[in-house]
Amino acid sequence: MAFKSVSYESLSFNPFTKIGKEWALLTAGIEGDYNTMTVSWGAVGYIWGKPSVTVYVRPQRYTKGFVDREEYFTLSFYPADCKPALGYLGQASGRDGDKVGKVGFTPVHTHGTTYFDEAELVFVCRKISRTLIGEDSFLDKGVQEKNYPAHDFHEMYIGEVVDVLVKEPDAE
Repeated sequence: MAFKSVSYESLSFNPFTKIGKEWALLTAGIEGDYNTMTVSWGAVGYIWGKPSVTVYVRPQRYTKGFVDREEYFTLSFYPADCKPALGYLGQASGRDGDKVGKVGFTPVHTHGTTYFDEAELVFVCRKISRTLIGEDSFLDKGVQEKNYPAHDFHEMYIGEVVDVLVKEPDAE
C-alpha cells in the first residue's frame, strides 16, 4: 500500500488514546543506520506557530543517539494487530541485533529518516527543541519519585511536523 501526504488539519483522532493506549514508534536515522523504539508518552499539538509532536527518551535508550544525531525523526502509528510487535520493539534493543527484522516490519526512507510500511499514520518531524527533564523540573515530587527512582530523567524532544503520511487503502 502507498502513503499519501495530507494536511495535519485534516486529521481526526484522540491523541490520548493514540499515544497512551495504542502506542507509537519513534524512529530516527537513515537507510542502513536507524533505530526505533516504542513510545507511550508524548503529545501532539501546536507550539511556536508550528504543528508539533513531543516525545520523551531516557538516556540509556539506544534510539536516543539516533534522535540526537539526526535532524529528522518520525512518530508512526499502527493497526491493533501490530501491538505485539510494538511491545517487542519497546523491550528489545537495536544494540543487540535486528529487532525490526525480527518483527517483520519493512523500513521506508523519506526526508532523511525512516518509518515502516506497516504504519497507518506517520508524522515526519524536524527537531526544533530538546530539553532535559531534571530533578528541579518537578513541582510534584511524587511524580519524580514514582517515575524516576534511578534518576534516569527523560530528554524531551519537540519536532515540527513537516509531513503527515496516511496509508491509502488498496485499489481494487
